[in-house]
Amino acid sequence: MIPLASIAAYLESALETARFGDDQNGVFIPSARPVRRIGLALEPWAEIGAWAQDEGLDALWLHRPWHLPALSGDIGVLAHHLAFDAWLTTGYNPRLAVVLGMRDILPFGERDGVPLGMAGDITPTDAETYISTVAEIFGGAPEVVHGAHAIIRRVVVVNAMTDALVRAAANGGAQFYLTGQARKPAERAVGETGIAVAAVGHAACERWGMRALAGMLRERWANLTVILAPAR
Repeated sequence: MIPLASIAAYLESALETARFGDDQNGVFIPSARPVRRIGLALEPWAEIGAWAQDEGLDALWLHRPWHLPALSGDIGVLAHHLAFDAWLTTGYNPRLAVVLGMRDILPFGERDGVPLGMAGDITPTDAETYISTVAEIFGGAPEVVHGAHAIIRRVVVVNAMTDALVRAAANGGAQFYLTGQARKPAERAVGETGIAVAAVGHAACERWGMRALAGMLRERWANLTVILAPAR
């Protein structure tokens, strides 16, 4: 049985929460109840308390914990907001780099001392095949702006999309720019550089990150049961 504080301390280190100042990162509702079963959800919903009881949960993790209904049974709650976005979605995310086939990754971009993303090489792959791989990873076809490159050799993954970032990616040798949401102010840079952009959607990024977080917790504690909230 695992103290809630031990899980919070592990995630504090793994997600480098100290970089995010006063943002919500850590214990949201304290509890002395030992944790054997923890549920993960991006945000609360009206029936989350009933779900927690049905699953026999000892604790919850939430990405956006606000508007959480009252819970019974001394259930502890952890919550991570900006740190989760930065390290487990389309930011500097080594776990995602592995499944994208990226190697020799480097930080890309920066905001307040935190990388906005990562850049790395892949085995040369035709663009359509790589887009299919991205769709498989995130569970749906991304919104794609096709570039001029038929073969992808270098990929940039970024939690933002600006004119300057797109140009920096292209100037750094990338043929593929992966992000959450396509942004109109960057369209001119996309057209002029010929880079291909895949926008997988904010929700898909977060769902991937939640699955990754489940994997981290299972790897750290062999006896911890991690349950993902049902899709709604």
